[in-house]
Amino acid sequence: MNEFYQKDIISIKDFSKDQLEKIFESTDKIISLNPIDRREICKGKTLGYLFYEPSTRTRLSFEAAMASIGGNSLGISDITSSSTQKGESLADTVRIISIYSDAMVLRHPLDGSSRFAAEVSDKPVINAGSGTEEHPTQAIQDLYTIKKEKRKIDGLKIGIVGDLKYGRTVYSLLHGLGNYDVDVRLISPESLRIRSDSTYEIKKKLDYTESTNIEDHIDDLDVLYVTRIQKERFPDEEEYLKVKGSYVVGLDLLQQMKDDSIILHPLPRIDEISTDIDKTKNAKYFQQAEYGKYTRAALLGLTLNENGF
Repeated sequence: MNEFYQKDIISIKDFSKDQLEKIFESTDKIISLNPIDRREICKGKTLGYLFYEPSTRTRLSFEAAMASIGGNSLGISDITSSSTQKGESLADTVRIISIYSDAMVLRHPLDGSSRFAAEVSDKPVINAGSGTEEHPTQAIQDLYTIKKEKRKIDGLKIGIVGDLKYGRTVYSLLHGLGNYDVDVRLISPESLRIRSDSTYEIKKKLDYTESTNIEDHIDDLDVLYVTRIQKERFPDEEEYLKVKGSYVVGLDLLQQMKDDSIILHPLPRIDEISTDIDKTKNAKYFQQAEYGKYTRAALLGLTLNENGF
């Protein structure tokens, strides 16, 4: 039996280690299939998308994922050209998209929006980013990338650097890492430390240390996960300017890292990783983006097929 069939994907917290490993195995299968067989997985199925915030990678990777397994996509990528401009509620828009599709992907600036949409929709809802809360499919691709590139997750030393307060990818990743035996270092400016309202639950599953100095940890890390400072989430631009450019990963920092360490980033990148890093063997963030297409294809295949694939 396929336990993922018709399952809403709202939070990484809803997934056990065994379930994550099942998704990783399904992703490996997606990659191994030839394109003709792969396109049979969701042939005739439609993915609806509803993006209330700008997105490049997430939306396009879902579209590419759905196309690769034989399905098609439709939806709203620019909310200013939709009926929400006429005052249509989120609930009604979700209901309409779900009528036209077999599953729906939602990105919205408000916390709780995806869980609300799942209650309204009679089709599976996939959270592509809800406010400052979570981005579960990003965390799944992050964990898969670490496993593929390091051949394991357990036992690794992982540094997460940048905006830990507003970066929703960070919260999903930390909850996901809570399923594994890892040593996590959280590195950020004081004003961008992980939110205290989230630490209680995370600490139940995961040990971590907090720091403001990346150089105190850089030579010890197996994985460096870099996040951008989330300018759009700051209530005050002056506060953003105080922390802008706090950490820049360049060749000087890379030289202090382990030879086989990897550098990840959920993208988009602004100035926190020098382009000089891009051609090094340690840079895996573009590979990470490619893995995102395959992990999302696996999730869609599992969600939309009663017996799996």
